[in-house]
Amino acid sequence: MTGALRPRLASTDPTPVPTIMTNLLPIAWLVAGLIPCLAAHAAGTNALTPPAQPAASSNDLFANEVVCKGTGVEIKRGQVDRAFLQYRANASVRGEAVPEAKRAELEALLLDKLVVTELMMKRATEEDKAKAKTMAERISGDLRRQAGSDEAFKRQVTAMGFTVEELETQVLERAVCEHLVDRELRTKVTVTDEQVKQYYTENSGQMQRPETLRASHLLLSTRNPVTDQEYDDAKKKEKYQLMEKLLERARKGEDFAALVKQYSDDPGSRDKGGEYTFQRGQMVPEFERAAFALNTNQISDIVTTRFGYHIIKLQGRTPAERLELAQVDKDIRDTLTHGQVQEKLLPEFLVKLKDEARLQYLHGAQPPTAFAAGATNLPPAKPEQP
Repeated sequence: MTGALRPRLASTDPTPVPTIMTNLLPIAWLVAGLIPCLAAHAAGTNALTPPAQPAASSNDLFANEVVCKGTGVEIKRGQVDRAFLQYRANASVRGEAVPEAKRAELEALLLDKLVVTELMMKRATEEDKAKAKTMAERISGDLRRQAGSDEAFKRQVTAMGFTVEELETQVLERAVCEHLVDRELRTKVTVTDEQVKQYYTENSGQMQRPETLRASHLLLSTRNPVTDQEYDDAKKKEKYQLMEKLLERARKGEDFAALVKQYSDDPGSRDKGGEYTFQRGQMVPEFERAAFALNTNQISDIVTTRFGYHIIKLQGRTPAERLELAQVDKDIRDTLTHGQVQEKLLPEFLVKLKDEARLQYLHGAQPPTAFAAGATNLPPAKPEQP
């Protein structure tokens, strides 16, 4: 089925994101772009973006100034400052600028997010937290594996303006929020058989499984793994000449997986023989064109992408097929449930949560509604697209 069905409030897909994939983990507003940008790093974005340094106010007496308080919640100026710096660093990683004229509005949205998170954490049960811990550990583990090493993971997180501890705390908090929403809201939604059939009919073009390839690749990177700078021409030539020799060995019948494990610079696939399963639109264009042009067991010529030099071996191909209603019934129900939660129940739930807390905004702080009626979200964090 196509990617149109997104049944979860936040991604819980356990499949690691391939280093060379362009479609990254889809995280909804509860994660607010945090994980997609880290995954974008693993997919080859600029890891040299200077880490954001705390503004002066984060360390002076204003940092402890309470800007919002209520029953079960108290947010200080320093928390908002830190969140803004992280948001700006996050945008910088994606090559985007945050206009200073928008700072007050963004700070109001970030403050609202901090308030909502704290209120939801207070409301969560021990069972919510236990389930969330398992999810958060899996997500953090996947991100570490995608980075290739603890040092690379730390470097990517730092470029986003976070410490590793802050990132892991936020991943856990958002996982707790998701389980709370599942328990309190998703269980209130009823989706009828007629609604499922109507969705299936109206979205018939999406009800298919695209052609899928299972392919292995060997990558010789043309970027320094420590600095993320491109190698000079002499080093690239050396890498290319080595790849020519590896291609010759592979085509003579040497075990491809063994060559990958010995030589590949792709940490996301090296330990599994370089193998990925993917559809069109998931890999960088040069890689995709070469892979889809192969026959089963055929080995490509050397393919050059922004990551370096690849050779690809096609292991198998699954043709596109139309999916019957029974095959997508659960996904459709999840999608319709998610839509009802996201469009109606969740906004109402958050309003009620904040009303019950009797929030007070202090020292010039304002809620998002002071800037735009109904504003409830931050601009989406979009991963880099090649």
